[in-house]
Amino acid sequence: MIVTFEKEYLRDLYETGKADDKKHRFQPEIVRKYQYCINLMSRVPDTLSLAKYNGLNFENLKGDKVGVSSIRVNNQYRIEFMVTDNGVESVATVCNILELSNHYK
Repeated sequence: MIVTFEKEYLRDLYETGKADDKKHRFQPEIVRKYQYCINLMSRVPDTLSLAKYNGLNFENLKGDKVGVSSIRVNNQYRIEFMVTDNGVESVATVCNILELSNHYK
């Protein structure tokens, strides 16, 4: 799967392990797990293959987030992404890293 990033801070977190702005700073363990999840997404061909990893808790979201999927970084954070098909390979666009305690607000 090809992984792209909707926001610059998400790319920075993946490539350098930190974001320039103070709003998007995470603990080193969260950043490492985020990088692991993005690497795993780039190694699998599609979301069906991603769903086979039970520890990621892959899910297609509902309600106002229809069309968005998510995987868990850990018990506190998840990565939200949208998947499109370019005819050759699936493309996942990472939209957000979200704290679970706040995602129902």
